[in-house]
Formats: sequence, C-alpha cells, structure tokens
Amino acid sequence: MQLQRIQDQLEAYAQWLTTDAARERLYYWESQQQWQTHWDLEAIDPAAMYDASLQNSRTRRLWKREAYEPKQMMLHFLRAEPEFVRSMFLDLFNEDKSVDGRADRFVFYCDQLLEQYRRAHPLAIDTSHYHDDGYEIVSLYLAFRFPEQYAPYQAPVFLQLLKRLGAANIPLVGDFARHVKVTRTLMNFLTRHDTIMARHAERLGPEHYPGASALLAFDFACFVTERD
Repeated sequence: MQLQRIQDQLEAYAQWLTTDAARERLYYWESQQQWQTHWDLEAIDPAAMYDASLQNSRTRRLWKREAYEPKQMMLHFLRAEPEFVRSMFLDLFNEDKSVDGRADRFVFYCDQLLEQYRRAHPLAIDTSHYHDDGYEIVSLYLAFRFPEQYAPYQAPVFLQLLKRLGAANIPLVGDFARHVKVTRTLMNFLTRHDTIMARHAERLGPEHYPGASALLAFDFACFVTERD
C-alpha cells in the first residue's frame, strides 16, 4: 500500500468523522459491547448466552437478512450439540493457531453439524448453516471476541480498499489472512492520528464498546471504498 494514499485517506476520514454519516456504522460497536458483556463459554445455557451476545437495538442485519440466518442455525446447533459447539468456539478463539486455519475448521465443523441437523429435520427449509459466507460471520465472532485484533471481513470491501490504497498483488478473490494483516497495519496508522482518535471517541455513546477496537479500521475501510 502506498503511504501517501493512506495519509490522504486518513485526513479525509478525520474530516468525515465530524459528519452525521460517521454514526451510520456505530451499531457494530454496540454489538461488540453486547458480546463483551455476555460471552461466556462456561455458561449453563450456551444457547441463551450466544443469543444474548448477538444483540443490537438498531438492526439485526449482521446476522439476519433475507436468505441469511447464521445466528438462527447456530442456535439450533447449540441446542443439539452444546459441547461440540463449545469446542468449535474454543478452537476458533485459540490465538496459538493460524487464523485462516481456525476459520476454515470452524466452517468445516458447521458443515458436519448441518448434515446432522438435516438428518434430524428432513422437512426443515434451512439447507445452509450460513457460515460459509466468505468468512463474514466468522470474522464477526473474532472481531467481537478480540476487539483489538480483528475486524469484520467483507471481501468486496477489502479488495476495493487494496485498489484505493495502491496495494500490489491484489488477489482476484478475497484473502482473509491478508485482511487480518492489513487491519493491523491500518490500526497502527489510525491510533497514531490524534484527531481521528479524539473524534471517534466523541461519537461513541454509553451503549458502544469504549475500548481499542479494530472496528475503526473496518469503518475506515468502508469510508475509503464508498468515497466518490
């Protein structure tokens, strides 16, 4: 990525943070706070815990859209195989292992649970677990669990970001592991920009996660890709 392009976008982002549009994606910070408050793999009722962890007062679109129900299917899995799903999340959140390997295994385990679910519910209309969505929901789990380390991943946004910032060797399809590295690089720039950090803090309310969060890098990426 080209340093001058990054710096130019940082200055534009700092100005944009003073606008009403800068509040559009704050619901991510609200859901991150919900997850931080409620997530507990030792909970007696893991399905209820998971349900409480994915909540938002404004929108459910992160986990419920037309033909997209990852939360609902994970609730089915948690009720049917709570211990297996616990082990899935423990593996996903094991920072001693590569992030792309963890993400791929998590989706593979969901494939197995879906086969079991469909055998038990042959008339069910759900034919997908919705976690094979190009790492979107898995990246959300990681971002909410480890706020400083991970950001939501959307392949079209990531690829356009690389183009706008003048990156070399842009992949033809998404690259989740590279996204993680780019996120951390951008956070180094963002957290050293005092104006950005001050204006970001000003837009947060009591319902939003207040700590250091790579959601800021995701918000910056969306801003860059949405600019004319």
